[in-house]
Order: sequence, then structure tokens, then C-alpha cells
Amino acid sequence: MTDDDADLFRRALADAKPLRAARRAEEVVRKPAPNARFSRADEVAALRESLEADIDDTESHSGETLRFRRPTVGRRTMRKLARGSFSVQAEIDLHGMTVSEAKPRLQAFIESCARDGRLCVRVVHGKGRGSGARGPVLKQKVNRWLRQWDAVLAFVSTRQVHGGTGAIYVLLRQN
Repeated sequence: MTDDDADLFRRALADAKPLRAARRAEEVVRKPAPNARFSRADEVAALRESLEADIDDTESHSGETLRFRRPTVGRRTMRKLARGSFSVQAEIDLHGMTVSEAKPRLQAFIESCARDGRLCVRVVHGKGRGSGARGPVLKQKVNRWLRQWDAVLAFVSTRQVHGGTGAIYVLLRQN
């Protein structure tokens, strides 16, 4: 640094005022990092709860699409089903039915269609708007019932033009 540089530096800092005295490094008191004592236990409990939760209840209460496939049904087939690429050969509308009315009618419909060699059917269960705070009752039940019946290979919520989340395409095992 030359004398001119030092002189220029002093003139530039002529108006500068010293800062208040800062604490020395030893005097700075550092607070310990927060330790969430229960966070690990909360994470474990949340994981356990998610694994124990009934997937049927989780899906049906969320208002999302329903989706199920047996291990024998390939992904390509599921994509085709979800796109509505299969011809719908029969349909049942469960709107306005009670659970006790809907189950035997749906079961008879599924069995009849499978026996007649129908491959794809549509089940309209509704979106549950009339169910109030209970949510979509029939949607939840249909989701559970279809998973239990051997004649059902797969199902997925329909395209918007065919009812969206208020209906499902069902792929049937042919007898």
C-alpha cells in the first residue's frame, strides 16, 4: 500500500464513528439448541398410526380417486382402465340407496356380470354430498366390498365425463 492509498483511506473514514463496544467472544452467551424431546416419539407414533390405518377409510374420506388391483393385473391394464379405454358393458346406480339395500344389489350385479362374461362395468356410488358430515358412506362401503369379492380384478374412479370420483370402472374376472 502506498502513502497515497493510506492517505485516501484515512480521508474516506474521517466521518466514521466507532460502533458501540461489542461483547467479547467469551462473553457471548449462546443458548443451547432446542431439543424436541418428544419429536422422535411423535414420528414413531405417526408412522405406526399410518401403517395401522385402514386404507379404505383413508381413501374414501379424502375424496380422492379409488384405486385397487389384484397382483395379477398389470399396470398397463390399470392405465387403460383409468383412461376409460375398456367398453363399459353394464352399469348400476346406487344413488339414494341405503347400505343394506346397496350391498345385495351390487353383489348380485357383479356376480351376474361376471357369469355373463362381461369384462368391464361401471358402478355409480355417488360423491356423498347428501351424507353430510359422515362423508361418502356408499363410496367407502363399495370400496371395501369390491376388494373382498373374487370376481373383481381391479377398479378405479372413472373419468370426469363418466362421474369422476362418484363412480368407478370395475374390471371383472370372467368365469
